[in-house]
Amino acid sequence: MSFRPERLAEAIKKEISELLREELKDPRIGFASITSVEVSRDLRYANVFVSVLGESEQQKITVKTLQGAQGFIRGELGKRIRLRYTPEINFKLDQSISHGSRIIALMEKVRAEDEGGDHNE
Repeated sequence: MSFRPERLAEAIKKEISELLREELKDPRIGFASITSVEVSRDLRYANVFVSVLGESEQQKITVKTLQGAQGFIRGELGKRIRLRYTPEINFKLDQSISHGSRIIALMEKVRAEDEGGDHNE
């Protein structure tokens, strides 16, 4: 079975998400979820984007812990996904969800201020 980068990215995302849920029981890993995976054209490298619920320090610790476990994770991927070469994995913090939450909160604040200001006129 040959993989295209997009299909391999989805397979990696699914397997790593399952590993996080069931295999990795490290307490330093916070509430983390895999948001996306980018695989190079030659299928040798994969950037795994992780969203972590919590403060900045907890996010950094989680990503650092996942980087430390990348050998184990890569080995498990090799067992679960049939490939000639298992890609090198690099974990990166995905802050898009927290950024989006912050924007929504700011928009709610502005809307509340607007609604409050209309009653005074």
